[in-house]
Amino acid sequence: MEYLFVHYPKCSTCKKAKAWLDQNHIAYIERDMKTENPSEAELKEWIKKSNYPVSKFFNTSGILYREWNMKEKVKTLPEEELIRILASDGMLVKRPLLIGNDRVLVGFKEEDWKSLKRNENS
Repeated sequence: MEYLFVHYPKCSTCKKAKAWLDQNHIAYIERDMKTENPSEAELKEWIKKSNYPVSKFFNTSGILYREWNMKEKVKTLPEEELIRILASDGMLVKRPLLIGNDRVLVGFKEEDWKSLKRNENS
């Protein structure tokens, strides 16, 4: 299976995730979230597939998140509006994202990503 790896190339966590994918021989297509931010349709699909709330997809440590006071907005705005905001700028999206046919991983936690290897071997 080939995954879609959505990342920001200058991000140290994204670099670690990419190195992990390479070391574990997991095939992926790269996409720079700053130059090609996720669309509303993609985000809706990924959120549904991930079983995470939309709030999990926000880059809470990002400058825009703080400047736009998203901490409060995430608690009160409807999901559709939050998805529209996420789609407006790739730097608002938590990174990296790894999208497969049956899963979406948000952020890089090696323990979660190890399940990819188990599934590749089964």
